Amino acid sequence: MKSPTVYKSQGQLPTGWDCNVIFIANINSLFYGNEFETNILRNEIGSIDTYGGRLVPFLNLLFDKSQNLLVLERTPDPKLLEYFKKDLKLNLPELYILSHDAYDKITNFQQGYECKELKVLRDHPASHLDGYVTDSGLENLAEKIQKSTISTSAGSRKGNNKLLLHEFLKQQNLPVFDTFIAEDNRAVQKHLPLLKKMGYSRAVVKAQIGASGIGMVRMDLNLPREIPKYLFYEGACLVQGWLDEEVPGIERVGSPSIQIFVNHEGIYLWDITEQILSPESVHEGNVSPPPYLVAMDEIWTELFRQAECAGRWLHSLGYRGTGSIDFLVVKRNKKNEVRICEINARVTGATYPSMLAKHFLPHGAWLMRNVRFSPTLNSGRIFDRLKKKNLLFCKSDKKGILPINFNLDRKDRVCKGQFLALANTHDEVVSLMDNFKYENIGDFDRD
Repeated sequence: MKSPTVYKSQGQLPTGWDCNVIFIANINSLFYGNEFETNILRNEIGSIDTYGGRLVPFLNLLFDKSQNLLVLERTPDPKLLEYFKKDLKLNLPELYILSHDAYDKITNFQQGYECKELKVLRDHPASHLDGYVTDSGLENLAEKIQKSTISTSAGSRKGNNKLLLHEFLKQQNLPVFDTFIAEDNRAVQKHLPLLKKMGYSRAVVKAQIGASGIGMVRMDLNLPREIPKYLFYEGACLVQGWLDEEVPGIERVGSPSIQIFVNHEGIYLWDITEQILSPESVHEGNVSPPPYLVAMDEIWTELFRQAECAGRWLHSLGYRGTGSIDFLVVKRNKKNEVRICEINARVTGATYPSMLAKHFLPHGAWLMRNVRFSPTLNSGRIFDRLKKKNLLFCKSDKKGILPINFNLDRKDRVCKGQFLALANTHDEVVSLMDNFKYENIGDFDRD
């Protein structure tokens, strides 16, 4: 196989796919059959059937702009769709609504099973099928409707595997966390005192597959606890020392993330962001560029060096699509240390805002936050507030706030939304979001 070309940029969208796609918003498949983790995801984030709506404004930026079909579990808010078309002048994909139960049925039934949903998907002119992840269910569906998947299921699953990544980084002599491998809970408990002797006060136990803080248990080493069995679904877990300001010598901790796009011939490292994390290290948003990084300084150079290496690994596995490479940067004893934390080989919480930001203001700054509304609001009220404060971003504007998606309750009221602030500088996007929050209409929340 020819070695892929690596492209590095901070102000340009990657060259997307030149094919049309049926994209299944299969967020319930993130954990490749680990139903315990999936149930935690459903319970913790709520309104999971409306999360796929985040794909609506950006899908046609990634795939050829005609005849793409986005399969969602629930119809997006109509005022939001109108905003995308009229105010942002975006070309949107066709939408098809398919419940999670119906999706399970058409992927799990034997070959030869027929229904109207399969006919709709088979008759659509798109040549390819894609989803948040490519698992056996998506591959089965591709075969039934005679389409090709963008990524292989093996590449998708391996690309999201934290243990395989750790082993690869060690082989490449790249920096890694102090790590022990534990096959079961007894082995975890055996390794924790060793981390304490190494000077750590906290540790984290990571399942091989996890997302959005699920599949990860952080603990105080003075109060160790048993690890739930579902973390061992894929096999052995990683037991790692937790690096924060309580570790002697550490002055600063940062969490940058490089956005990546992998196609057959090339690897695009096309945006660098700083993750906004909760105290439990759950993703809550992103800001770009990271305020403490200066282009081409030593940290920036090292981030892209390691990202290129990781991107080539993803490509070699057979993974194709968008993703993020998440790092931890610590300043310890006056020296900077850069380590890859994990790779999310899928459309991530930073993919949507990053692609929209590079489309509208390619050389500007952006900030994405999740805002939860209590009490819930109708979408019209949110748009009215944004317009009243002169905050609503429209095509050709130089700054403003762009609603990406609304998570709806059973009465079609907005319980949470993803909002993107766009402007020329970091201070401006922070001010925009503060101005929006000043209205006291919601609180920042997890992704």
